[in-house]
Amino acid sequence: MSPEAASPRQAILQFLESLQSPARILVAISGGSDSTGLLLLLDDAVKAAPHLKFSLCAATVDHGLRAGSADEAQQVAALCASLGIPHIIAAWQGEKPKTGIMAAAREARYDLLAESAERLGANLIVTGHTVDDQRETLQMRGRRTEQLSSGIADAVLFDRRFWILRPLLFSSRGDIRALLKDQGVSWIDDPSNEDVNYERVRVRRQLSADPVMETDIRAAWETRLALSVRAAEWLDRHFRLHGGLLGHVAPDGLRQDRAVLDYALGRLTAVFGGQPFVPGRVQMERLLSFVTGGEPGRMTVGRVVFDCRRDGLYLSRENRGIVPMILQPGEAGVWDGRFYASNGLVAPIKVEAAATRSPSFLWPQGFARVMSQEANAPKSLGAEDFLPLYTESFTARTRGGWIPVTSLGQSPEATGMRENMRHLPKSAWKRAVASAPVLSSHEPPLPPESVAAIHLVPYFAPFDRFLTRFDFIFADRLSAVFAMAPYAGLPFRSIDGKTI
Repeated sequence: MSPEAASPRQAILQFLESLQSPARILVAISGGSDSTGLLLLLDDAVKAAPHLKFSLCAATVDHGLRAGSADEAQQVAALCASLGIPHIIAAWQGEKPKTGIMAAAREARYDLLAESAERLGANLIVTGHTVDDQRETLQMRGRRTEQLSSGIADAVLFDRRFWILRPLLFSSRGDIRALLKDQGVSWIDDPSNEDVNYERVRVRRQLSADPVMETDIRAAWETRLALSVRAAEWLDRHFRLHGGLLGHVAPDGLRQDRAVLDYALGRLTAVFGGQPFVPGRVQMERLLSFVTGGEPGRMTVGRVVFDCRRDGLYLSRENRGIVPMILQPGEAGVWDGRFYASNGLVAPIKVEAAATRSPSFLWPQGFARVMSQEANAPKSLGAEDFLPLYTESFTARTRGGWIPVTSLGQSPEATGMRENMRHLPKSAWKRAVASAPVLSSHEPPLPPESVAAIHLVPYFAPFDRFLTRFDFIFADRLSAVFAMAPYAGLPFRSIDGKTI
């Protein structure tokens, strides 16, 4: 994908040439001009180049938020049928929230698109975002921060499952509509696009009336990508993870380039604090001044306690505000923004912080790759007082596969683990363990054989739902630190004309 691609047709050709093949592409089509143009352009290009081994399918999400949306979805279905493109109408079911409707609709839309991709056998999703959308986004973000924004990303990994690609991100809506008019193809105008109650509509009108200078988005992308690469190297050299819960930055890691430290610590804060976004600029400036000041002490930012000591910086989730979660049989959810849990038992389970319970409860440690930098085999998690909890081995199933989990017992590995724990600051380790998830049922403790029916793995709040390609390298390296399965790789042969 290339930012220099001005015409929609050229953008689509370059996009297909950059993709790995074979591929089955799901087109997200609402019936508006941008997505309709995207579908037709892709259909023309794929049919003209069968040797590229691409196939198309499509999905329309009916949010059910206004009268006529179901009829519009049927119009799109008819268009797809005329082109011979398999199509699904995915309806947003259930009660709609009274506030935050746009954000909720966005979440539902991507969930439904991913489900449609699975049903139709697609391995990637494309959307019709244009340069007009990019300009509006940059304008809105510019009102909230003075930092240079990287705007809408051209490639985002959704839910660790599907890459969402935006091949028309550097093409204009006007050019797309001109192509549709030339072909005599109509499109649907969504009335909400004229509703000034929405910020984007207000910004769109202002941009239309008073065009602004375009941000050099490519430069912003390259800067973000370079930081991701350098921060991943910083992780390798200066960061260690203890028990899946306590992070440690070596003293030399706090003397590195401030931009890299800002990037890495901001995202580690979001991960350890279970927050989808890094702390704001004021908070990050306070944090950076604190950790680079050379003085011992503690500070809390973004639900994370930063504990500065002579041997470096320790970070873990603070123990306040950790809300229990009940999972009914067959249910799944994200607990505290830090752990994905799924209940495969026939009874409800409760996930809560260890600080609230006795350590006699079962801790299925699929998530805990203790001392992932220090030992090859995963072990069960616990402070010295918690060791050992079990007398036999069992297995915990995770999203990344089957992870063996063993009791510590009296093995050499267990002895080494105890020695490592003894060298950690007691208060920092105790704080980290208190934030760990424990599971309970109506009849505690859960027997070890129940673990095979429970998924419990780390969840990276800033990455696991929406991961831009600019943060991919750092996130993937962090996934390795936690001994997690790697993220799905980029589906490109080349980016901006450069082979990858």
